[in-house]
Amino acid sequence: MASTTDIKNGQVLKIENQLWTIIDFQHVKPGKGGAFVRTKMRNVLTGKVVDKTYNAGAKIETATVDRRDYQYLYQDGEDYVFMDLTDYDQITVPGTVVGDQAGFMLENQNATIAMHEGAPLYIELPASVVLEITYTEPGLQGDRSSAGTKPATLETGVEIQVPLFVEQNTKVKVDTRTGDYLGRVS
Repeated sequence: MASTTDIKNGQVLKIENQLWTIIDFQHVKPGKGGAFVRTKMRNVLTGKVVDKTYNAGAKIETATVDRRDYQYLYQDGEDYVFMDLTDYDQITVPGTVVGDQAGFMLENQNATIAMHEGAPLYIELPASVVLEITYTEPGLQGDRSSAGTKPATLETGVEIQVPLFVEQNTKVKVDTRTGDYLGRVS
């Protein structure tokens, strides 16, 4: 058990048998009445964001989440196999935990996996990755119906929007959180 005075960003709390990550918090001390802590939390499994207020000094239950570096090896049906970079043990992570991040993963790429009581909660990829465009239509100069962008398919099968000048077989940098095009890589 911890107190609300120990709250910090990124901390994981256990509330009603669910895990919540603290996104933001603020200690408030009004002129009248007691102080309190206003928090914004994200459910680790569902991604739902809620605001919750606690009285100052209230007891909260923290959860231990172990974040370790792994290397993505291969896909096995619906599951994904990762190797621990410290002891070379392999773990299988369900496709539901990997989610949309699978569209930005290449074999032998490093990722951080958060575990709680031996079960994988979520994976974190680097902020951006370099992927090759396997297919895109030629961009027509003067075609501004799509704000100067066109769809392009990456080597992982994910489709993103790229500027008209980007061609097939070009390596591009992609934001793994939003799927946005960040630039060409030479």
